[in-house]
Amino acid sequence: MNVPFLDLNAQHAPLRQEFHAAIEGVIDRCVFAGGPVVEEFEEEFAVFCRCRHAIGVGSGTEALWLSLLALGIGPGDEVITVPNSFMATAEAITYCGARPVFVDVDEHTYTMDPKALAKAVTSNTKAVIPVHLFGQMADMKPIQAVANEFGLKIIEDACQAHGAEYTGQRAGSIGDTGCFSFYPGKNLGAFGEAGAVVTNNSELYDKIRILRDHGQDRRYYHSQVGWNCRMDGIQAAVLRIKLPNLETGNQLRRAHAAHYNQALCDIREITIPTTAFYAEHVFHIYAIRVRERDRIMRHLASRGIGCAVHYPVTIHLQEAYRSLGYAAGAFHVAERCAAEFISLPMYPELKPEQVEQVTEVLREAVTCSI
Repeated sequence: MNVPFLDLNAQHAPLRQEFHAAIEGVIDRCVFAGGPVVEEFEEEFAVFCRCRHAIGVGSGTEALWLSLLALGIGPGDEVITVPNSFMATAEAITYCGARPVFVDVDEHTYTMDPKALAKAVTSNTKAVIPVHLFGQMADMKPIQAVANEFGLKIIEDACQAHGAEYTGQRAGSIGDTGCFSFYPGKNLGAFGEAGAVVTNNSELYDKIRILRDHGQDRRYYHSQVGWNCRMDGIQAAVLRIKLPNLETGNQLRRAHAAHYNQALCDIREITIPTTAFYAEHVFHIYAIRVRERDRIMRHLASRGIGCAVHYPVTIHLQEAYRSLGYAAGAFHVAERCAAEFISLPMYPELKPEQVEQVTEVLREAVTCSI
């Protein structure tokens, strides 16, 4: 039995008629760039995130970038984040003219180590971007304590954490802003690129809403220099159909993760994910850690099991950021995880027998040489 890493067709098949009707509605109303369908999605997504406001944008990268701009981050400033994230987290900092500063992550949750954060703050530090990696929120209470002590802004990178919770608070609702990606493979995915910023701060909401539309506070009247970061109407229409299914999808992901955990917990060669005591994990990614990754991945592929690696090279060791001066060994936990992670198939539509097949083949791979 082949098990794909991701199967979007299985998710989309039962919703096709709704998608067609919604897209035709956008065509009939000619509301393609921003407009009422985007506004409707924004209202619904804000409610889902338990926030006052949501702003639809063109991608998760834009969500991070606009958040930084709206908070006044610019040249000479430092923003602290983690090195085991997608490149966009650091890119957004760089494109504000600020400098990314990295800190290591917790050995068990793979999210920002608050103790490392406190040690990295300088007089130039203006903000912190904790990354809610793989669907689990960072430990926000001690991060908030550090931010409050030093007067730092908090931007939650929640691009992998739609619906995740920290002691009952939804991802995106704790920091000054929360940033989401709706890339097609996310827990809530569009039919292309899309993203959103959520916030409880009405002043930030107004700033970001203006920045995303060429700095216009009304048509052809530009109060500041902005950019074109609007969400497409068709993407908003698709997301409005998918959003009501997100809670159920996250519950199924947790059920699959529990199945994986039970089947793999006795294999000493495998480190399974840890769910923190404070967390409601949504398992965008189910990542295990193994020592002989390449050999194990070859075995999985030979038996028709799809898998992936998130992310094989930490950001501080990427060629693009060589100028920052970090060397191998700077962040031991993040680097070790980057060398050991394997992401197993994880999506709501997985069948129990598929999960069983993955675990059986994985057990074979780690207990025999090929």
